[in-house]
Amino acid sequence: MGQEPASTFFSHIKPGDTPYKGGGLRDFFLYRDLGIAGATNGKVIAHLVKANMAPTDGTGWHYHVCDFQIVIMMKGWAKFMYEDKVTLVEAGDVVHQRPGMVHYLFDYSPDMEYLEIVSPADFGSVEAPPATDKVPPVTPWNRA
Repeated sequence: MGQEPASTFFSHIKPGDTPYKGGGLRDFFLYRDLGIAGATNGKVIAHLVKANMAPTDGTGWHYHVCDFQIVIMMKGWAKFMYEDKVTLVEAGDVVHQRPGMVHYLFDYSPDMEYLEIVSPADFGSVEAPPATDKVPPVTPWNRA
């Protein structure tokens, strides 16, 4: 009896295997591919995201066209509006964003770094009307 071809593959990415790069969803972040999109034939993406520039306008109100999305804050912190609620996400926190949830990342620390896992890998991002006009101001970075 023949074995069916694998729909996913083994993957082992070490820290030096993939660099942080710009050109991702947001220009003020850098992204490091963890090889999961390739290993799952596009079923899932996993990447590390870190701050590259100080916050100014944030991501704007949007939602993602996906089946599953979690953010695991590895370092620093970020402030999100999840619908009309301010949510501080700090190192060690895990957030599951339900599909279609309107949100807005508006502030983050200079050392912010999070792991994001989304399915499918080729997920969409759609602008959305503001859930509220009460978004707090960003925290300036004081770098000497």
